[in-house]
Amino acid sequence: MSEAIIVNAGEVKPFEIVGEQITVLAPGAKTGSYEIFHQAGPEGSGPPPHSHPWDEAFYVISGAIAFGVAGKDTVGTAGTLIHIPAGTTHWFRFEKGGGAMLSVTSREAASHFFAECHESLDAKAPDLAKFVEIGAKHQVTLG
Repeated sequence: MSEAIIVNAGEVKPFEIVGEQITVLAPGAKTGSYEIFHQAGPEGSGPPPHSHPWDEAFYVISGAIAFGVAGKDTVGTAGTLIHIPAGTTHWFRFEKGGGAMLSVTSREAASHFFAECHESLDAKAPDLAKFVEIGAKHQVTLG
């Protein structure tokens, strides 16, 4: 059985990935299964279209965030929940003024991908070939 997880503001330094700040609040190594992240970004930041073998849900806290999920586009504002089943191609982009959201994945995996991206890529100008290589290692398919 896993232990309680308490994360106070400022205790965890965010990862800087493709212009976005991703804070791992509850890694799968501690929960025994799911992961929780706080994601924030300035206008225009966000990942390219991608898919992975875990479910992912986003809950918009502030700002407006454009989402593309399986060919359908929508804009989420505070209070919007977007659930994306495993294997579904999706993307998101922080809109005017930026924004923030919580995300939850169905299993341990994304935290390892984010950590390697943070350690291996330039946050401001990532090497696309290296990004694709890291993604493949973590079962993240770009495109």
